[in-house]
Amino acid sequence: MAANFWESTQRRYWQFTKEELAAMRQKLEDEDPNLVQMYPLPQLRHINIYLNQQFNRLAKRLGVRQQALATAQVYLKRFYTRVEIRRTNPYLLVATALYLACKMEECPQHIRLIVQEARGLWPETFHGQDTSKLGECEFFLISEMSSQLIVHQPYRTLTQLQGEFNLTPEESQAAWQAINDHYMTDLPLLYPPHIIGLTAILLALTCYNRQNAAGGPNGAGSSGGLVMAANALAHAQAQSQARAAAMGGNSGPGTPNLTPQGSFPGGSFSSQGGRELGEGTSPPDPRVAKMQRFTKWLAESNIDIEGMIDCTQEIISFYDCHEQYDDFAVRDNIKRFIKARGLDK
Repeated sequence: MAANFWESTQRRYWQFTKEELAAMRQKLEDEDPNLVQMYPLPQLRHINIYLNQQFNRLAKRLGVRQQALATAQVYLKRFYTRVEIRRTNPYLLVATALYLACKMEECPQHIRLIVQEARGLWPETFHGQDTSKLGECEFFLISEMSSQLIVHQPYRTLTQLQGEFNLTPEESQAAWQAINDHYMTDLPLLYPPHIIGLTAILLALTCYNRQNAAGGPNGAGSSGGLVMAANALAHAQAQSQARAAAMGGNSGPGTPNLTPQGSFPGGSFSSQGGRELGEGTSPPDPRVAKMQRFTKWLAESNIDIEGMIDCTQEIISFYDCHEQYDDFAVRDNIKRFIKARGLDK
């Protein structure tokens, strides 16, 4: 693995802006508008949810560890920035990405076992595939990714900092779940892994119900938690800017200026006014104390706080979108273009 993320191919070639990502996808669709019109698909988030489920089903059968599963999902995201999904058999790509990721993460699976389990999972859309087809798809996948296969994951940030912020087992599990969930969004292609990891910790400290910390979408969404998260980020940015001003500099590219009042799902936040975190005469809430420590750490570390705000909004928005997910509709639409174009043979 590259010494660090900042020197990696992931940062140099596979981190985009939202505008760049949208332009790449639009370009792929514009290459064959008739194909797009003939086989309409649900929104991308719902497709991502469905593909994530297929990854998890196959990985469970094979006993694949989380690191390899996460790498496989990033491979598929990268691939589909280069190739339009309607030109492929997504089930074959899921199996191939997992096969390749297992090799890269040093937990290899035999190609015959991958094919066997995939046929058992997807008999209607994978029955015509064999080891040679998966081998060919592997070379295709590697080629489209320009052989840039090293992936830095947010899990490392979480494991390194959970002691720093005194996370409970429930909070660590909630943060881990948030990282798992972010692979169903575009965030792996938009932000560095440490920003994702810190956002997951923030969500674990604020938005997750402690009794359902591992509940994924059902465990998040408290409006009070969202306001607390927004306040924490706003305070951290204000402190960072004040610190930079005191040193005679500025907040730098990592901490763009925010207006005193900012829009945020679930409410507004203010870097000034209102109660400070932990203010009051009642006994201190341990969660508030953790948030104060987290906020202070962010302010002193020159982290991209605006990036964290965007990540938080994206994950919460994804959870809202998840509630409208229709598994049958997505599966049926994917099956339709696979069968019609003979991609299952």
